[in-house]
Amino acid sequence: MKAGRGLPNMRPVLATDFDFELPEELIAQRPLAERAASRLLVLERQAAAPYDRRFVDLPSLLRPADLLVFNDTRVIPARLQGRKPSGGAVEMLLERALEGRQALLHMRASKPLRPGQLVLTSGGDVTVLGRDEDLFRVQLPAEAIDFFSRHGTVPLPPYISREADVQDAERYQSVLAKVPGAVAAPTASLHFDAALLERLAVQGVPRTTLTLHVGAGTFQPLRTLNIDEHVMHAERVELPEAACEAIARARAAGGRVIAVAAAALPPEIATDSGAPLRPWRGDTRIFIKPGHPWRVVDALITNFHLPRSTLLMLVSAFAGRERVLAAYAHAVRERYRFFSYGDAMFLERHAAGGEGA
Repeated sequence: MKAGRGLPNMRPVLATDFDFELPEELIAQRPLAERAASRLLVLERQAAAPYDRRFVDLPSLLRPADLLVFNDTRVIPARLQGRKPSGGAVEMLLERALEGRQALLHMRASKPLRPGQLVLTSGGDVTVLGRDEDLFRVQLPAEAIDFFSRHGTVPLPPYISREADVQDAERYQSVLAKVPGAVAAPTASLHFDAALLERLAVQGVPRTTLTLHVGAGTFQPLRTLNIDEHVMHAERVELPEAACEAIARARAAGGRVIAVAAAALPPEIATDSGAPLRPWRGDTRIFIKPGHPWRVVDALITNFHLPRSTLLMLVSAFAGRERVLAAYAHAVRERYRFFSYGDAMFLERHAAGGEGA
């Protein structure tokens, strides 16, 4: 299927094409006692159906020449409660840190917030400067990362129906987290603990990192029925030279590039001709959907995602929508745990590209 051409009957690809039934009790509300104790659903390149493993079995699926690519972003405590001088409550969620003391926030209040509005917080006054699409541009009492790190709380996803606690400060964070800036965790990496990383290193499976500061927009539902009309929030990404070199070495050794972090990078930095990746830093709002021209990634480690979500569309672009939805149906029947604190999948890119993969 060509990009933008729709499903095989040539109609546009719709958000409803990514629906599935999920019993509410399968939405994981807390992490397991051990990170690597999760289940792992495997969908291999030529397989007609998925099969069940444990996440600790991951080394058996990898070869020494394979390369694991992680996201080293660190989740900051990006949620903050404030109030208007009149007493009205204001809920704030950091989306992007900007230059100086400015930032882009999601803000929710009982009445609309106007430019010049003050919001009182435990760390000082926040001033609303204006709107940037559906976000608010604000002036903070200090630089955004420092301010929210001091006064905010862990921003658990909206489908976790409880307040964040002490456990979340550690478990909603990858053991490889290093660069502060994310609002949401790169959840596939939450399954890796130090012992599993050591086993992989002993096996000779190398790893590298890029930085993608995941924004709250990852949880936003599509507002359009036709997915081609959806506009993504921008996210900050950095692909360092070391990652480019590691990918080149894996390719030269005949290994697979296995993404524990899939970043939508501009197409000009990786071409179909096989030219090497180049380091890049900037904002990305590329929507990975059926029709996306995958150039680097051979396999993907990911969690299970929400119906109609852009992340489910990314996975479907990689392995084929029908195959992915069939795997999700299998996961529901087998009582897998879903979403951020849930179980994982190992997907190889479909031999025929899936539906636009």
